[in-house]
Amino acid sequence: MDRKLLEILVCPVCKGPVRYVKSATELVCQVDRLAFPVVDGHPVMLTTEARELPADEEIPE
Repeated sequence: MDRKLLEILVCPVCKGPVRYVKSATELVCQVDRLAFPVVDGHPVMLTTEARELPADEEIPE
């Protein structure tokens, strides 16, 4: 994932930062506990496509 792109991407819900989780190929918002998929190198920042992270699921580093 391009570092410059990561610097400008934000969560579409809270406008907070997202973190790339390479092992899951997702961008994660820790505040909203949402994981946005990255498909063929392109982040899909749609809330309808986001996966809700269960409260007991640890967010990988």
